[in-house]
Amino acid sequence: MVKEPQPGRVKTRLGRDIGMTAAAWWFRHQVSRLIRRLDDPRWRIVLAVAPDHQGMVSRIWPSHLARIPQGLGDLGDRMGRVFRTLPPGPVAIIGADIPGIDKPHIARAFRSLGRNDAVFGPAPDGGYWLIGMKRIGAVPNTLFDGVRWSTEHAMADTIATLGNARIGIIDTLRDVDHASDLKT
Repeated sequence: MVKEPQPGRVKTRLGRDIGMTAAAWWFRHQVSRLIRRLDDPRWRIVLAVAPDHQGMVSRIWPSHLARIPQGLGDLGDRMGRVFRTLPPGPVAIIGADIPGIDKPHIARAFRSLGRNDAVFGPAPDGGYWLIGMKRIGAVPNTLFDGVRWSTEHAMADTIATLGNARIGIIDTLRDVDHASDLKT
């Protein structure tokens, strides 16, 4: 899931620390490095873009990658739409602001979906950098209902929306929200 790297529209918490233009620049280059690092024949990278129209025609992101619009709503609405839009089968959604993601992390997530219905890559702040679902049936409409986004409850709240699903947990990775996160 990526946003167009426009100052003041992406990484605004980081932007309050280092400036909005510097934060947008960081995000643009972070995503470019991430895409190059994760390119692998074992999976297909699809960019869920925002804002929808601008992201679909953007020349910032590699043209060879498939794109789908994120659509409107909060983060849960947009991630739910990604899970419901793509063809059946396993899907892992990752945050684009996680410098530590590499191919073995993604491979572990997909392996975990072999024995679980969903998988999470936790973040130290109570959120998560990855959510994956097996998607052999319909994705519940209640997925992400009541999740307190950007809080220490985000992952626990999301797991609660999955009911009796078998949940796998993989590596904990840190996202970048503030200037201090750039130094770790």
